[in-house]
Amino acid sequence: MATVPMVITLEEFLKLPEEKPALEYHDGMVDQKVSPQGKHSAIQAALCELFNVFSRPRKIARAFPELRTTFAGASRVPDVAVYRQDRIPLDAASRIANDFFEPPDLVVEIVSPEQGVNPLVRRCLWYIGHGVTVALLVDPADESILLFRPDQIPRSLDASDLIEIDDIVPGLGLTAQKLFASLRID
Repeated sequence: MATVPMVITLEEFLKLPEEKPALEYHDGMVDQKVSPQGKHSAIQAALCELFNVFSRPRKIARAFPELRTTFAGASRVPDVAVYRQDRIPLDAASRIANDFFEPPDLVVEIVSPEQGVNPLVRRCLWYIGHGVTVALLVDPADESILLFRPDQIPRSLDASDLIEIDDIVPGLGLTAQKLFASLRID
């Protein structure tokens, strides 16, 4: 069943109940994310695990899957949002807050089979245009990654290319090959 886009304010949107897949708000419109499938879920889980196993003990950063982020007049739910440790929003008890109103340091969007790549490219460009330092567009179909940074031409990464994110997670040493290995059962 197709959903009809709604035109409402951001404040009205934030009062709506959560749905699965998540609803998102941008440009005055509400739409629903695509349900993730196997490859998408495997890559999303692997990325969160890679980031968190490396970063949490070092108190560098934390990766969140499907985290609602509301900033720059939009409320989006990237597949993975990474915040440096000192930027993670906290509540009054110094625990992770429920609401995130600052842009992540890094976002990852993963292409699903029924998604067009161009809307995801536009989404990544929007992220870096609104305060995100790095956006990664991961395509499981051809095992490629596009890396977006402000004021730079997007770069295509393949196989042994290092995903350059040392400014966010120093020392991680993540390659496209290591990420896509998560799709194999050994």
